[in-house]
Amino acid sequence: MNVRAWEWGTVMPSYEYVCGDCKKEFMIFLSLKEREANPKVSCPHCGSDKVNKKFTAFFAKTDRKS
Repeated sequence: MNVRAWEWGTVMPSYEYVCGDCKKEFMIFLSLKEREANPKVSCPHCGSDKVNKKFTAFFAKTDRKS
């Protein structure tokens, strides 16, 4: 699952990236407010800031029946 439970039971979206230097993939978790602030993302493996956001699938679970 691409989310993690946060302290108050809310759900944090995950964002997947691939490093342009070492080519490793990694995932970070940000609140919507943090994401809107356009944080500087760097590779946790090599420290490079040449990272590209991957396009990934997601799902949303609701209490409503379709």
